[in-house]
Amino acid sequence: MTLEELSTLFKESGRTLGSIESFTGGSFASAITSIPGASKFFKGAVVTYATEEKVKLLGIAQERVDQFGVVSQEIGGDMAMYGKYILNVDYAISFTGNAGPEAMENKPVGEIYIGVTAYQTTQVFKYLLKGSREDIVKQTLQLGYDHLGLMLKSFK
Repeated sequence: MTLEELSTLFKESGRTLGSIESFTGGSFASAITSIPGASKFFKGAVVTYATEEKVKLLGIAQERVDQFGVVSQEIGGDMAMYGKYILNVDYAISFTGNAGPEAMENKPVGEIYIGVTAYQTTQVFKYLLKGSREDIVKQTLQLGYDHLGLMLKSFK
């Protein structure tokens, strides 16, 4: 799904969207706000690049971070769920992962998680992507557009 198609779906649905980003560093928010009319549905973003900000700003329990690591399905889901409430939106998307250049938390470069929360439903998708940091972020954003579009269509 293209970013323009996703934007049209959100505008037509009347639903709101927010993003909680880690390794993407605000790239999703930047892309979405480049679309004219995004202010009709996109309410904002929180970039929690550092682990301590995921705990402090989002309220994710340090015990969960210690248990699963920030590059995990569990934290990806928490980020999306907490973000939905912090930003007061219908849909929240989260991005956590390792874009390199080295493994972290014993997770390989390219292991990423995309969380999508809508209503009382959260889905988290795991991928192992290849390429440079920029390639991994670009691929992740496209996957995020696709997952948001599918979830939005499923709740029509």
